Amino acid sequence: MFLLFYQPPITIYKGFDSIKSEGFKTMSGVSAELDVYKKKLRRRRRRLAALLFCALAVVVFWRLTRGDWEISPTRALLLLSPFLSEVKRGSPEALVIRVVRLPRLLASLGAGGLLSVAGVVLQGLLLNPLAEPYTLGIAAGAAFGGALGFVAGSHWVTPSAFLGALAALWAVQVIAWRSGGGRAHLVLAGIVVSAFLSAGVTFLKAIADERLGAIVLWLMGSFAGASPGSALGTWAAALLVALPAWTWGRQLDAMSLGEERGSLLGINERRLRAVLLALVSLGTGAVVGSFGIIGFVGLVAPHLLRIAIGPSHRPLLFFAFWGGGCLMALADGLSQNLGELPVGVVTALVGGPFFCWLLLRRRDK
Repeated sequence: MFLLFYQPPITIYKGFDSIKSEGFKTMSGVSAELDVYKKKLRRRRRRLAALLFCALAVVVFWRLTRGDWEISPTRALLLLSPFLSEVKRGSPEALVIRVVRLPRLLASLGAGGLLSVAGVVLQGLLLNPLAEPYTLGIAAGAAFGGALGFVAGSHWVTPSAFLGALAALWAVQVIAWRSGGGRAHLVLAGIVVSAFLSAGVTFLKAIADERLGAIVLWLMGSFAGASPGSALGTWAAALLVALPAWTWGRQLDAMSLGEERGSLLGINERRLRAVLLALVSLGTGAVVGSFGIIGFVGLVAPHLLRIAIGPSHRPLLFFAFWGGGCLMALADGLSQNLGELPVGVVTALVGGPFFCWLLLRRRDK
């Protein structure tokens, strides 16, 4: 009877060996599929980089050569040469290219890149696909500070916008901390603070008297008054946000997996979130203080690129910077061709339907 149920040990070992070999086969199959996916993703990123480079070149040449005074691309490149003589630099064509069109182009590229990177950072930090500087009340704080600066004197607009953005972020964090401290509480607190500050902007417009027209035009957003100094400041603010965000891209990947996942990997989530939120607030304040409120760029560009190249933050931040800049420069060109329409109106007309599509897409999921 015992012999009927007895199995030699060597057979058991063979069973273990077969299980082990099947496990190795499964792991090798998964590894092969992962390698195929990585190659496909790299090819997709290379194609997107080439497409983005071509689109950026087209937009740059279009913005520099087209307008009330059309200049050929060859002539525009010649006028941008650093070896141009002093006499030719003072010509009307050179002044149009160097003083008017180039600063406006650089300002729109830098502002679009900054707002797009800010959207990527906030969406990764808050695990909310609808997060951008305007969701957290940061832009509303900068708008309130800038409007207050208009009332006090035009030279106070940019510093007041900086302080307003930081004050709004502080208020959002205090409300979120007192109400529970989660990421969802940050978004809800941002909505509350944004509504309150929007009412404050309306009050300032009511008492602004002769400055009302300037405040209203500034709030709509425009690059018409861009100067070399404002363009340089915008690029400095953009790099101040983009470079640390790219450096901490791996940490953002870990934090975007869920609540407290990053802390399990040794990441100080609270400190990293505070630093990145402060940098995003400063960058948003710089854009709003110089050019007014320009919405939805931080929502449209990151989502389109995330669909194309995946959620990994380092490549996403790189593509979002140039994609957002290209989108903003294109929107600015359209606004100029439509009779100097505020660029904030153009981005809102594009971003509003896109925002609705995101909501419907999220509901279907």
